[in-house]
Amino acid sequence: MTKFIFMLTYNDVTVKNALKVYEEIRKTKVKFVGFKDIGLPLNQLKKLVKTMKEDKRTIFLEVVSESKEAAIQSAKNAVELGVDYLIGGTYIEETLPLIHETEIRFFPYIGKIVDHPCLLRGTIEEIVKDAKRVEKLGLSGINLLAYRYDGDVEKLMVSVQKAVKIPLIVAGSINSYERVRKMKELDIWAFTIGGAIFDKKFVPQGSYSENIEAVLKEIK
Repeated sequence: MTKFIFMLTYNDVTVKNALKVYEEIRKTKVKFVGFKDIGLPLNQLKKLVKTMKEDKRTIFLEVVSESKEAAIQSAKNAVELGVDYLIGGTYIEETLPLIHETEIRFFPYIGKIVDHPCLLRGTIEEIVKDAKRVEKLGLSGINLLAYRYDGDVEKLMVSVQKAVKIPLIVAGSINSYERVRKMKELDIWAFTIGGAIFDKKFVPQGSYSENIEAVLKEIK
């Protein structure tokens, strides 16, 4: 079944009041919760992760830092924090040794990633080739910025799914029921939503919790 990852992020940055927001949505049924490597210092992330672990939630850290130095530091932080999934990031070979002896599952970006918030570029053929490369490296899965792509989004998702057997996370700009339903229709393993929850795209007059529950209901 397709899974929903709620990201405590807006415009690819972890929100400053992430812990407060988490407390507000703590009683929802969302099992997967994540944050970006930009926006909060490590000491605050430790408090956030500790609270999530108390609730037995599955925790995702998404790397959006552009420099190699920052991305490597974020991987080290993921180990220190004890997250379940490290997603995003483009420095795959440099990251693998850092998480080798941990239980962290790594779903890096594929294709050419530019700018911040992150955008996906390249031809579908180039992105598929990169997906196959990631699979050959023995990684747990792929993080695909499908709705940040400037081409045929559905063709991209279907092409990548057909090319590899490892699971796919679709991240970024899922901001409508139509796009949520597409995740279920294509049997995508998981997808992330951050900004659209904060913008209350699903229940305009509702709380963050009500928006999260609306997304969960859509993929049941």
